[in-house]
Amino acid sequence: MNSVSLLQRLHQHRIWANENLLAACQPMSMEELLRQFEIGQGSIWRSLLHMYAAEFVWLAALLGEVDAVAPGDRPNRLPGNQEGESPITALDELVRQWRTLRERWNAYLSTLDPESLDDIVYRKSSSSFACKTFGSRRSDILLHVCTHAHYTTAQVVNMLRQSKITVLPEVMLITLARQETIEKLE
Repeated sequence: MNSVSLLQRLHQHRIWANENLLAACQPMSMEELLRQFEIGQGSIWRSLLHMYAAEFVWLAALLGEVDAVAPGDRPNRLPGNQEGESPITALDELVRQWRTLRERWNAYLSTLDPESLDDIVYRKSSSSFACKTFGSRRSDILLHVCTHAHYTTAQVVNMLRQSKITVLPEVMLITLARQETIEKLE
């Protein structure tokens, strides 16, 4: 497996895990999604929005937009305050927007080539060193998006467990691989 194929596989896993997390959250009320926890972004809802926002802004950076902001990423901002931005307020809306983002990611990932992985991509930081522009290798950003998603996914699964969800979502890469093997045999 070459470096591009490996990165594409990691993103395939990220997308699959996201879909499983969202499916596990479907039966939950907004009150349950907003329940406060001492981990992650403080609630399942805010953690999901944070994951979506990270994937949104990093794809924008990879496509050349240095200072993109995702809808709902800054909860203290009033709706519509920045370039028509409005927060995501319902799970079904988040699912729809994430599906659109997934398609944009898939299109981007299908164009990756090994020569571009060392290119420097610029992003204005919205967290540490706020408002300072940094350059990072494309490959590091692609890896970061996956490791960030995996880290936050683990936090959400922990919150789901604490919420007494009886069937936790499958999120491990090996489970995806086994599932694909079974599907090929059928």
